This record gives sequence, C-alpha cells and structure tokens, in this order.
Amino acid sequence: MKKQILSFMSAALFLISFDSFALPRFAVKLGDRCIDCHYNPSGGLIRNENGWHWGKNTLSMISARDKDFLMSPRISDNISIGLDYRTQYIYSQSIKRTYFQNMTAALHTNFALSKQINLIGKYDFVNQLWEGYGVASILPGGGYIKAGIFTPNYGIRMDDHTAYTRQGLIFNPFYREAGVEIGFFADKWLYASASAGSNLSDYTSNYTKDPTYTARVEITPQLGEVGLMFGGSFAAVKLGGASDTLNTNMYGGFFGFGYDEFSLLAEYDMSNDLLSPDVKSSMIMLEAAYGVLTGLDAVVRYDRIDYNADTDKDEISRLIFGFEFHPYSFIEVRPQYRLVMEDPSVDNDSFVLQFHFWY
Repeated sequence: MKKQILSFMSAALFLISFDSFALPRFAVKLGDRCIDCHYNPSGGLIRNENGWHWGKNTLSMISARDKDFLMSPRISDNISIGLDYRTQYIYSQSIKRTYFQNMTAALHTNFALSKQINLIGKYDFVNQLWEGYGVASILPGGGYIKAGIFTPNYGIRMDDHTAYTRQGLIFNPFYREAGVEIGFFADKWLYASASAGSNLSDYTSNYTKDPTYTARVEITPQLGEVGLMFGGSFAAVKLGGASDTLNTNMYGGFFGFGYDEFSLLAEYDMSNDLLSPDVKSSMIMLEAAYGVLTGLDAVVRYDRIDYNADTDKDEISRLIFGFEFHPYSFIEVRPQYRLVMEDPSVDNDSFVLQFHFWY
C-alpha cells in the first residue's frame, strides 16, 4: 500500500492541479471571511457579487470600465455563473524538456432558491471532475447545513494543491466526497465546521467507502490594522489495502498574519498510519507575500514533507519563489521557480509560467 500511495503522490505533485480557491492571504490582510466573497461558506468555487466586484475593480493593476464588460455574472435574479481557466508553460529538469499543460477549465453555477438557500455547482472539463451541493444558511448566527458532493474543509485552502499540506494528505486535487457539513459563525472572529462523507475518488483504490470525518475551527481576530488567523483541523479516514485497513488520523494547526501589504501563512500537519501501520508523517507550509504594487505580489513559499518520522533522509523540501501579477481584471500571470531539496540530491527543479483567466 505504501508504494501505491507514494506513486500516486509523486505523479500528482508534478501534475500541479489548481482549483478556484480564494487566496487566504487576502482574507487575512483585509479581515474578511471566505463567505464574504464566495457563496460557499468555506471558500472556493463561484464568487458572490462582492468577490466578483473586488476582483474586477480592486485586485488588478488596471481595472476594466463597466462599459467594457458586456456580460454580468448574474444571468438572472437567481442564477449566477463563473468561469475559471488555467494553463501553464513548464520547464522541468527531471525530463529535460519544456511543454504546455492545461490545468483546469471549469464552469461554476449558483442557483439562489431563496436568500438562505443556494445550489452550487462546478464541472471541470479538463480533469472531468464535478461538485454539486446545497447550502442552507438556516442555523442561528448565519450557521449553515451543506449537503452534496464537495471537498471537506481542512487546513488552509491554498489555490496551489501541490503544497505538501494539501498534496501530502488525502485531500489531493482529485478528492471529493458525498456527505453533509455543518458550520457555525460567531460574529466575524470564529468559524467552526464539521462534516461526514464517503469518498468518490476514482484515482486511487486505497480509499474505502467508510465515512470520513472532518472538523475545523478558525479564529480571526482583528487587532487594529493587524489581521490574525489561527486554528486547527482534524480528519479521520479508513484506508484499505490488499490485506489490512488503516485507521488514519490527520490533525494540524495553522496561522495567518496580515499587516498593510505583508502577509504570512503557516500550516503544520501530522498523520498517523497514512502510508502503513504505525507510521507517522508530517507536512509543513510557510508562505510570505508582499504587495509590491497594485496587482503585483511577490511570493515565497517553503514546503516540507516527511513521509516517515522514524526514517532518515526521506524528507523532501521545496522553495518556491515568484510573482502573482494581475495586469487587468480577471487575468493573472504567475511566474515561479521551484527548487526541490532532498538527500540524495536530484535534478528535479522546475520553472512554471502560469496563465489564469477567471470570471
């Protein structure tokens, strides 16, 4: 089983699949919550009108005039759509060649049945993945019940799923589950959610159909001009092998800091019995970003994964540095250099030039 999981992780790490998650550092800097810009309370997928207008008028270096947009995300009073397309140019040391790669081409929809009930959908034409669920914000204090097919709420929801805190756990780019999630809010400083569901992944045979249980707590105090975020996550899942079943637990903590144009995000996760019985694994993500100009952020991220805490020289570290450039509304260009560090050393660094169009 260990060999199968490691093979899957290695292949998916180079695939570099992205989704339309929000960028958590923006929320930390602005003192916002995911639900302030997305119909999905835990973030990601289609943006609401606040998120759409912020992306159009504030995020980019040049903001489009209203008359230049012949289309609105609202095609009726109750129906909204969104689009997300990413492609990238890659130079890879490991294969000594360059190539282009389509990453995602997704259509997002939201059907507002009432002010409290939304039906949210997404289909990715490149990866042939879909999500669809209903969100009923009918609990006290803006709390909600979500039911359908979705990705569980765990850790910091980075838009780059190759981060080891995403890729190294079970919630890889292809993971979806059918289940139920409940969430609660306390003003703007506390958000807690818990879910139970069975996975629908066709990309690995290691998951059983036993329910996966996930819980997450996020606290976001605002101290003057300083935005903070800290919290923790837990998930329990059963992984099946040829002769045994692993009762895998994953748990971790995360932190965010934002002041003016600077932001810092950090996450540390551990897992028990993810690869094989009695094996502990750990993952680290640390990202610092600074807004150089409107529409231009310099970003540095450090990732580290230790597959087995009791084994030496199986750790992999990675340093990613580059820019996120939004020259015009709904357009992003993201150049990155990815420096991979392991022992023994291998020539597997890469340069990535990503193009992102969204609406």
